[in-house]
Amino acid sequence: MRDILPDLRARCADGVPLALATVVAVHGSAPRDPGAVMAVDAAGTVVGSVSGGCVEGDLYEVAREVLAGAGPRVVTYGISDDEAFGVGLTCGGTIEVLVRAYVSPAERADLGALLDLIADDRPVAEATVLSGAAETGARLVVRPSDAGPATGTLGSEGLDAAVTDDARGLLAQGHTAIQWYGAHGQRRMQEVAVFIRTYAPPPRMLVFGAIDHAAATARIGSFLGYRVTVCDARPAFATRERFPTADEVVRAWPHTYLESTEVDARTVICVLTHDPKFDVPLLLAALRTPAAYIGVMGSRRTHHDRLARLREAGADEAALARLASPVGLDLGARTPEETAVSIAAEVIQHRWGGTGRPLGELTGAIHHGETS
Repeated sequence: MRDILPDLRARCADGVPLALATVVAVHGSAPRDPGAVMAVDAAGTVVGSVSGGCVEGDLYEVAREVLAGAGPRVVTYGISDDEAFGVGLTCGGTIEVLVRAYVSPAERADLGALLDLIADDRPVAEATVLSGAAETGARLVVRPSDAGPATGTLGSEGLDAAVTDDARGLLAQGHTAIQWYGAHGQRRMQEVAVFIRTYAPPPRMLVFGAIDHAAATARIGSFLGYRVTVCDARPAFATRERFPTADEVVRAWPHTYLESTEVDARTVICVLTHDPKFDVPLLLAALRTPAAYIGVMGSRRTHHDRLARLREAGADEAALARLASPVGLDLGARTPEETAVSIAAEVIQHRWGGTGRPLGELTGAIHHGETS
C-alpha cells in the first residue's frame, strides 16, 4: 500500500471511484506478500502490482466488473502443469486476492481517512470480511485502544469486538493475518474469514558515523522502507546536504542520542564510526536495546580489539554475540555503494532467516517460511 499511497490519496481527494485488489493469502512461492495492492480507477488507470505481472491482466477485468457494481470478490490464482503460462503464477504458487470498490462519496471518504492515517505513520489496522456468514467486503478500521474506538462494522457487535481485540494484538506485533470467527465473534469457529491488514509505522534504521559509507547505507535504507536517522557528533559532517535521503540528521554524541530515542524489535542499528571513543559507549547502549540488528564496521583486528574493550566495560558473551561485525555479507564489496548493498543483504538475511548463499546452490522453497 505505501508504495502507491500518493496515487491513492490523490484519487480519493479528486473524488475518483476506484477498486483495490489486495493480496490476502499466499500459498507456496509468490512474488508479493499479503497486503500487496493494485488499484484500478474509473478511467481504467492501473497503479501498483500484486504479482509482478503474472495475473494483473485478468485481475484488471475483475476490478472493472467490481467497479461496475458486481460486488466485492475474492479470486484465486495458481498454476497447473498444462496451464503454465495461462492466467496463473509461473512461479508455482497460489495467491488469493480481495477485490473491493470504493465508489460512493462515503466509501471514498472512509478509504481516504485510512490512507491519511497511514501517510501520517499512525498505527492502524483494517479488517475485511473475506467469506462466510458475514458480508464479503465489510470493513472495520481499528486503531490502538488509546486512539479511540474502531470505525465501521463487520455486521455484528460480537464480531466487531473480537476482531478489534485481535487487530490490536496484530498491530502491536506488526503482523498481518487471516483470522476465523463465529458469526458473532465466537472463538475457535470457522464461520467467518477476516483479513486483518496492519499498518505499523516504518521500522527505523539508525546509522552512526557521517562517512561516505553512511550516505550510501542511508540511501539503501530508505529504498528498503526504513525511516533513516544519521547521527554524528561532528557538525561539519552531520549535514542535510551530505545525507539528502535521510529522514533525520542528528548532531549529537551517538550513545547519548541512542539512549534518548525510541528503539524497538524492528530497529536496525548500523555503527560505521570505527572509532573507540564513539564505538564502545554506543555499542554498550545498543546492546541494552531490543534492536533486531546491530552491525558494526571495521576490520577483523578492529573488531577483536573492540570486543576486548566491551568485555572490560562489562558486556557479556551473550550480548556480544548479537554484534554483526565485520558488518555485511561477503559480496567482495569495495565501494561505499557496494558495501551498503552488503549491509542491506545482511539486514534482510537477519529479518527473514535466509542463509546468505546463492539460491542456485539450494533446493526447496525460495521464500523462507513456505512449505512448498
